[in-house]
Amino acid sequence: MERLATRTAVVGVVGLGYVGLPLAVEHAAAGFFVIGLDDNLSKVDRVNKGDNYIPDVDSDLLRSLTASGKLQATGDYERLTEADVVIICVPTPLTTNKEPDLSYILAVAEKVRRIMRPGQLIALESTTYPGTTEEVLEPILETSGLRVGDEFFLAFSPERVNPGDAVYKTGNTPKLVGGVTEKCRQAATLLYQQSISHVIPVSSPRVAEMSKVFENTYRAVNIALVNELALLCDRMNLDVWEVLQAAGTKPFGIQIFQPGPGVGGHCIPLDPFYLSWKAREYDFPTRFIELAGEINLRMPYFVVDKVVRAMNGQKKAVNGSRILLLGVAYKKDINDERESPALKIFELLEQQGAVVQYHDPYVPVVKPHTFFSRQIRSVPLTQDLLESQDCVVITTDHSTVDYAWVAQHSALIVDSRNACKDLGNRDNIVRL
Repeated sequence: MERLATRTAVVGVVGLGYVGLPLAVEHAAAGFFVIGLDDNLSKVDRVNKGDNYIPDVDSDLLRSLTASGKLQATGDYERLTEADVVIICVPTPLTTNKEPDLSYILAVAEKVRRIMRPGQLIALESTTYPGTTEEVLEPILETSGLRVGDEFFLAFSPERVNPGDAVYKTGNTPKLVGGVTEKCRQAATLLYQQSISHVIPVSSPRVAEMSKVFENTYRAVNIALVNELALLCDRMNLDVWEVLQAAGTKPFGIQIFQPGPGVGGHCIPLDPFYLSWKAREYDFPTRFIELAGEINLRMPYFVVDKVVRAMNGQKKAVNGSRILLLGVAYKKDINDERESPALKIFELLEQQGAVVQYHDPYVPVVKPHTFFSRQIRSVPLTQDLLESQDCVVITTDHSTVDYAWVAQHSALIVDSRNACKDLGNRDNIVRL
């Protein structure tokens, strides 16, 4: 506790991605010596060179911290023997059957338990279902022979990263902390208070875990509601964007969410499935949550249907047509394409025989992963490219794209993000 309070403790951060690197930088900037650990040695090399790859991290600050030695990266788990604190920030994806995949947490836990020493604080930040910290992580760590709450301390403190947010970063986003025991909670709270402006202790890891998955389930359900409204408005020949703008004039009792081609990123598409999966253990069907997931998963198919109908209106078939997707990032102005609905739309259009390309200034390459089968590359956005396409589909509304210019040179646009809202009614633009 004294080393935490005086910031002389050594902090280890496992996983140097969208969550881990910003967190490592915050702790190092607060004065701690930080060891960042990642299995991806190219990330390790880039961090040690001060070469930033996360947009939410200040590049100058990263260079300063690595140059001064306050932040070092490694691929060697033995370095964690130096750490007083080990923070786990690894991915928690879904399997292809939409079930939780804890393989990354399990792999890290096995490595950490072999090198644990008395007095260490272990904190899990990876989003997961309620009970993971105590039911999965704690038993593995206790095989080290150390007792939780006495010889080592264990807590869950969920990440709340919102990539691309200009206001809320790691340091000023309120932080939940739940410890397995009271001593665990005290130690974890004190740790995060050194680098995070507002820390909220809760009674247990399960409360913190449930709070995290609820935050994103809340968003998923409300996005599903507005997506279903978009489907209904399409059937009734109403402009869903005008309906939402009108509803939003009410000064109380409503929060407007925006429809789109689906949901993406590492939180909203995944967390509700973690919660509904865990609920089945208690014989509790989460029908509302599962229905929301079903609606959001349907949206890429709806966008493709809009493309088919729009092209039929021009007496063209999708089969053999050239189609350009504008944007594959899951939301505007970021370089993260994880779970992006644009990738599903890409594959669905290819299955219908279209020749599909994409342009995204933030995502030059999409590599194969669980839900996308092959590598594709962004193409330059030129007048010749636009004029050669039978249809342009706006799947991500990046601010850097001049949509008036795109509309000027495109035969047909299907706009799933309302990016062309200021262009008025044009014959070549079909909106969601």
